[in-house]
Amino acid sequence: MPYSISELLLAAAILAVFSYFCGCFNGAVIVSKYILRDDVRTHGSGNAGLTNFYRTFGGFLTLVVILTDVLKAVLALQISVWLAGQFLAIGSLGAEMTVRVLSKYWAGLFCLLGHMFPCMFHFKGGKGILSGGTIAIMIDWRIALVVWGGFILLAVLTKYVSLGSIWAGGSFPFISWYCYPQWPVVVLAFIIGGLVVWQHRANIKRLLSGTENKFSLHKKKQE
Repeated sequence: MPYSISELLLAAAILAVFSYFCGCFNGAVIVSKYILRDDVRTHGSGNAGLTNFYRTFGGFLTLVVILTDVLKAVLALQISVWLAGQFLAIGSLGAEMTVRVLSKYWAGLFCLLGHMFPCMFHFKGGKGILSGGTIAIMIDWRIALVVWGGFILLAVLTKYVSLGSIWAGGSFPFISWYCYPQWPVVVLAFIIGGLVVWQHRANIKRLLSGTENKFSLHKKKQE
């Protein structure tokens, strides 16, 4: 049965809130602050992301950070697909597929907003690469191939994780446009990609000035 505009807006709002709070469970902050008792945001770049956590602490708990940031994105998008299937009886297969894809982008956006600006951690979170990469995988393998392929290639060749991350954010809206040329999807994709690039604005300045740190598998020693 068709749903009213108010019901559709309510479903979108519920999904946005749920996805945002999923994103707020920042692995680097939770592990460093509540397990290691040493907030990662007080070290290195001050970022609550995987790279800064690994550079600061290293060790097995890095895997816990990875698992947390991956699973929250998986949960947000899985719920979005379920909600689209339960709440949005569209009719034609093509229309239903479009709504399912759109719901993934919608949930992905708010999950990233939660990761970047978590309300329970004073709105100071990470840059969204691991969660964003997970979102790309769950949306479409073609998008994941472009985003992750460029990220890995640039990070390995240059040792600049930030350069690969900027590629991931910058390429995401364009490959999304190619795969799903519907304006609501494209708008959401540009917002998501723009957020990722914006979160790396300090890295861009350091890359241009030649002062950006290169990634190493060896944890930096504390002075």
